[in-house]
Amino acid sequence: MQSSESKTGTVLAVLRADAGDEAAVAAAARRAALCDVPWHAILVENAHTRRRGKAARLRTLELLRQAHARGAVTAVLEGRDAPAVAAAYARRHGCTTAVLAREHGPAWWHVPFARRLVQAAPELDLVDVAAPSTPGVAGPRARARPGPRPYLAATGASLATAGVALPLLPLLDVANVAMLFLLTVVLVAIRLGRGPAILATLVGFCSLVIAAPRRQYDVSEFKYAVALAVMLAVGWITARLTSDLREQAESATEREARTRALYEFARALSVALQTEQVFEITRRFLARTFDARAAILLPDDAGRLRWPVADPASEERAPVLSVLDMAAAQWAFDHGAPAGAGTPTLPSNPYLYLPLLAPMRSRGVLAVRVPDVAALLVPERRELLDAFAALAAIALERVHYVDVAQDAVVRMEGERLRNSLLAALSHDLRTPLTSLVGLSESLTLSRPALAAAQMELANALRDEARRMSTLVANLLDMARIQSGGVKLNLEWQLVEETIGSALRACRWQLGGRSVDTHIPRGLPLVRFDAALLERVLCNLLENAGKYTSPDAHVTIAARAEEGMLVVAVCDDGPGLPAGRADALFEKFVRGRQESSISGVGLGLAICRAIVEAHGGRMRAFNLPASGACFELRLPLGEPPPLPDPEHHHHFTDQHEH
Repeated sequence: MQSSESKTGTVLAVLRADAGDEAAVAAAARRAALCDVPWHAILVENAHTRRRGKAARLRTLELLRQAHARGAVTAVLEGRDAPAVAAAYARRHGCTTAVLAREHGPAWWHVPFARRLVQAAPELDLVDVAAPSTPGVAGPRARARPGPRPYLAATGASLATAGVALPLLPLLDVANVAMLFLLTVVLVAIRLGRGPAILATLVGFCSLVIAAPRRQYDVSEFKYAVALAVMLAVGWITARLTSDLREQAESATEREARTRALYEFARALSVALQTEQVFEITRRFLARTFDARAAILLPDDAGRLRWPVADPASEERAPVLSVLDMAAAQWAFDHGAPAGAGTPTLPSNPYLYLPLLAPMRSRGVLAVRVPDVAALLVPERRELLDAFAALAAIALERVHYVDVAQDAVVRMEGERLRNSLLAALSHDLRTPLTSLVGLSESLTLSRPALAAAQMELANALRDEARRMSTLVANLLDMARIQSGGVKLNLEWQLVEETIGSALRACRWQLGGRSVDTHIPRGLPLVRFDAALLERVLCNLLENAGKYTSPDAHVTIAARAEEGMLVVAVCDDGPGLPAGRADALFEKFVRGRQESSISGVGLGLAICRAIVEAHGGRMRAFNLPASGACFELRLPLGEPPPLPDPEHHHHFTDQHEH
């Protein structure tokens, strides 16, 4: 059946593990491609589909894999009422058209699947395609027939029951004897399945029919005929129900085994703190659960997978991968998609390559080799394998961040010890250096004046003492900043006064370099610590004096821009190293690593720390022509209102009177 005018929407192919599944998948794919819409393919499993046998199930799962490769969303569902399950799936995913194969010759008491699907989902357009009736392919009535042994065992069990029960007919009623046969039927159904149980029912029924006339059976006694008929019906129904319960119990046992394997694997990974432990746990559980050999391939810094290294202490032998295997694994890593056996990509490869996708990024590839590649088509086992890969990826990411945290703790502790050492050394050196600077300046100012050669030595001693004093001050300031010991003395003031103080303090560092200032009138008041901002400007001017020629030109400019006060110190020197403008603000980083210029690379780090403590930011860049420029920005804020001049004058007169 097919609606005359189908709506354009998602197409759903419903598979039943029979001969028409291939036609249903092909028709759904063509319809989705023609209408340019997404499509789904599902298999609803229950006792009815399981009785078709493992071969039919694997054939249908292969069709699902092919449908997935053609762009379909596939799913294997579980439910006793397959049409109702398919209808619920269609509603959840917005499917408007269902495609299924036509059933061939259903029994008169059997309601066709298509009709039941229409009753469960009347809003669906139904496309009923012709299904080939191919010999040897599982059809609607095809069964996976077991060997003769279960049937012989069931016959023997019924005959043994007859040998025990029939001699009791003179003593017991026929209905009571029939109960013994029903007990045998239940036991056979539990142990051997549905087919042997039905045979046991027929054998027991025939035994009673044959034996009863020689005993107490009389055709005129209708109740005995009814009892025998009821026995046959009850035995038949009991066989079916018991067989279904047996299959459900086996399915539940398999689910419990998968859940337990997943739980134990997750519990084992939860205590792993090293990458090698994750490798060993993953290999051990894959070997125990799937009888598979596995290896985890990790990438290097360039994103190339490294060859697996055999662990001598491991009980499981790692697989040997060829160059082609590594290329397939690299493809899976680069594309974040499975490859190898059981996938559309390189299906002939004996390994299955699963990317280890963690929340942050891909952590590697899990290479698995199973003895039976067909087992990878079983959705439950494939889902369990995917879950193992996901847990291994999360464990690897957790171990990575554990290592990162440990390295951070080590660096923080080393930084703390270094700051403590610098603070102690700086504090102990500051007093003698201050005395040395004072003595050297007194020596240059002594009367009578020193001779020319002696004055040159005294000036050199003074300059080096000043440089050493500045270096020790920088070390002490950085240690105080890192320990949080710096407290800002914030006041509303004019920035030009601080710029002037910095220029006066850095006269000897600038030497004969010319300095221009560009400070417009009417700059607003800014709230900052004058001493610390002066230190920032002094460090910038000192750098300009160090790294430029004696005849260089230095410019200091200030302006108000977008709620910020911008102060820039620029020069026309050689400029900053390419690509290292931000790195210069790190501690102990210098513009020239090997240089005769004094310093340890703390000046700019102190500048940025002070500016950021004020809520500002700082950057460095090269000028278009030549030279470097360091720019700091401080928030302007809202200065307090100035007192009214008239009110202030009136208050002063009252105070004088």
